[in-house]
Amino acid sequence: MSKPEKTLGILGGMGPAATAEFLRILARDVPAENDSEHPKIILLSDPETPDRSDGLMGIGPDPLPVIRKNLFKLIEWGAEVLAVPCNTAHYFIDRFRDEIPVPLIHIVEETVKAAIEISSGNCSWLLATTGTQKSLIYPECASRMNFHFLRPSDEQQEKIQQVIRLVKSGELNTAGENLKNVINELWHERNVSVTMGCTELPLAYAVSGLPADRQVSSLKALSDACIKFLYGK
Repeated sequence: MSKPEKTLGILGGMGPAATAEFLRILARDVPAENDSEHPKIILLSDPETPDRSDGLMGIGPDPLPVIRKNLFKLIEWGAEVLAVPCNTAHYFIDRFRDEIPVPLIHIVEETVKAAIEISSGNCSWLLATTGTQKSLIYPECASRMNFHFLRPSDEQQEKIQQVIRLVKSGELNTAGENLKNVINELWHERNVSVTMGCTELPLAYAVSGLPADRQVSSLKALSDACIKFLYGK
């Protein structure tokens, strides 16, 4: 196995734990037999990027200028393909995607593809930030692929948002228990797969005790797509 020719640029820090988990999954899954066969990675982790959900809902600063500046900084540093392990950030990235001169592995598009692959029907529950839900970026992408997402109630959505806050504050066990309760409610309504359309949620799911094969992780979907791009498999 030869090492990839392209340098991967990762814009992280949204949030830091999700970025670290993405790097762990990527390092675990690449088809490398030694250090030199791993991809060259340039990481820019900027936890000071304004909150994406708050910006999308108009209750906080617009994160687009910071996200755009950082992506182009990665390109300036030598990145030849980009990945951003934050779903809500892609609502803003899509506003200037055509300006990006290198390939961008789009987490939403890749997660929808992964959801289609594991779902027995043509639908899945979408668990995401309130901002991502409001943006409709997932259902719009899914509709282009003849797929459909079910969405939690407002009360359930607030519980999911709290799970995300708990992961960001390092309270993983509580996050996992709370997520398990919400997902069991959803499965009582419709017993289909759950799509983790927020990169914090796979961390909570991993400690929830729920079946691993019933969820679609946006972190894993992004990692798989990066590996396919870099290694051609």
